[in-house]
Amino acid sequence: MTAPRLHDDLVVFDGLIISRWGPDIFAAMREGGLTAANCTCSVWENFRDTMLNIGRWNRDFAAHADQIVKARSVADIRRAKEEGRTAIVLGFQNTSAFEDRVEFVELFKEQGVGIVQMTYNTQNLVGSGCYESTDSGLSDFGHDIVAEMNRVGMLCDLSHVGPATSRDVILASKKPVAYSHCLPAGLKAHPRNKTDEQLRFIAEHEGFVGVTMFPPFLAAGNSATVDDYVAAIDYISNLVGEESVGFGTDFTQGYGTPFFEYLNRDKGDGRQLTEFWQVEFPEGLKTIADYPNMTAAMQRAGWSDSRIARVMGENWLSLLERVW
Repeated sequence: MTAPRLHDDLVVFDGLIISRWGPDIFAAMREGGLTAANCTCSVWENFRDTMLNIGRWNRDFAAHADQIVKARSVADIRRAKEEGRTAIVLGFQNTSAFEDRVEFVELFKEQGVGIVQMTYNTQNLVGSGCYESTDSGLSDFGHDIVAEMNRVGMLCDLSHVGPATSRDVILASKKPVAYSHCLPAGLKAHPRNKTDEQLRFIAEHEGFVGVTMFPPFLAAGNSATVDDYVAAIDYISNLVGEESVGFGTDFTQGYGTPFFEYLNRDKGDGRQLTEFWQVEFPEGLKTIADYPNMTAAMQRAGWSDSRIARVMGENWLSLLERVW
């Protein structure tokens, strides 16, 4: 089957997008044939500010109902595919919005939040991030949060989480957990990339790996192409099995330097965590409208149609069905 025809038939799920939400992004999602995505609505925000972000999303759902719809279930995602809309899974990249209240987990689940990353780069009440100098592991409060996320049906994400805390979450969770957007340290050593051992460990515990294309973490950096991205997915697939792999681009479309500075400072305005990168997304995958080029690259790599379908979205839906 040709790439355009195959892509049109696929369920396409992006495990992480943190773009500047608005009509241009929603139109690009439809142009790219995106079925659904984990869309970040909280990073450093507290409870109130995160609720305000969700309120803005709710207005967008009303104003752009022909293009996007809130997804609370896998059935919602499949229905969006049939209706030609993009299903939005609200997600957090930190547990800061839970503050110190376990009951806030269920309140956010009721708002449609389906995926939450345990820490964002540094220490919080739950555990340690990948840039924290000492990874103290999952706290006792963190164990309570994991248990509550399991109870209400919310996916634990470990992408920016420290290795010891990640291991603790994998062992503590009664449901599968995920790296929603990561790359392998076997192709490039970086604190945000996961070792072969870490990748195998999460898969051995029924977990999942979404592969990102963020150029600073790719071996070719800003010279990377969509084919390099597919090669990284293939590398992880060979480690953990193709049923345990999807993709999570980490698209930041529409944002400039002030937003990246906000992300790159502890708690949003503290110490600078890393160097500020000049980011050029891979050739062939410059915008959210370019998802069909991923399908074509997978075909160039010799992937079967069934493998492409799994990695482009079906694996994600299988995972979410088990967790939600």
